[in-house]
Amino acid sequence: MSHSITYWSLTVAIAGFLFGFDTAVISGADKPLQLLWQTGDLFHGLFIMSSALWGTVLGALFGNWPCEQYGRRKVLIGIGVLYLVSALGSALAPDPYSFSVWRFVGGLAVGASSIAVPAYISEIAPPATRGRLVALYQFQIVFGILVAFISNFALSGLLSLDWRWMLGVESIPALLYLSMVTRVPESPRWLLLNKNDESESRRILELIDSATADRTIEEIRLTQQRFTDDRLLQRTYLWPILLAFLIAAFNQLSGINFVIYFAPRIFELAGLDSSSALLSTAGIG
Repeated sequence: MSHSITYWSLTVAIAGFLFGFDTAVISGADKPLQLLWQTGDLFHGLFIMSSALWGTVLGALFGNWPCEQYGRRKVLIGIGVLYLVSALGSALAPDPYSFSVWRFVGGLAVGASSIAVPAYISEIAPPATRGRLVALYQFQIVFGILVAFISNFALSGLLSLDWRWMLGVESIPALLYLSMVTRVPESPRWLLLNKNDESESRRILELIDSATADRTIEEIRLTQQRFTDDRLLQRTYLWPILLAFLIAAFNQLSGINFVIYFAPRIFELAGLDSSSALLSTAGIG
């Protein structure tokens, strides 16, 4: 397997780490935020804690359009910018309204990354290693959740207004991701099909595997022609699409996001002190 593919895949998969970190880090700020701003349960749950989820929905719904219009690489860079400004904005927010807005921005990055990252990796990876490389993204999500829980515990009580540090520390991996993702090339498939730039597409494919570049270009064109002639919801594709949809739906309907967001509060209700509750969340991660 080409070292270039491995590096590019690992780089863009860091967006998955930020996805997981951004999802779980809010759990450490749950009670401190409600006590600080004296918000009611409805506003706290619907906006302060859940505004990132609203952004995630929109990012996932509309994330495909910029990927097709501007390319995978630009969207991947934009995702890094969104994560960075969301982390800093949330950490410095003076009130619950601006905090909710910045968390919403982070949610847009989460939703868009769920579209752009798997698409990019699948388009640069050869069939033999595609599944393994795309799985890096999912691994990084759960790893990010674990690191966020550990980070929350480590920062709890260490500094004044520790919740700001919990949220702001996400800017460090966001900066690392931004510095690395600018070095990855555009998807050769997108260049060929959307820009008709065969020379640049060939150059990137030769970096991956010079022996198969011509064959890959031909396969991309044939696959596109076959897809154009087929209907997406015909019987051949209906069951795989339905299965993928149901797996994702049941994952959310299981209530896992509720557990991740409110785990420290749940453990405190079970009788643990705040520090032990934060430490116990690492077991979920």
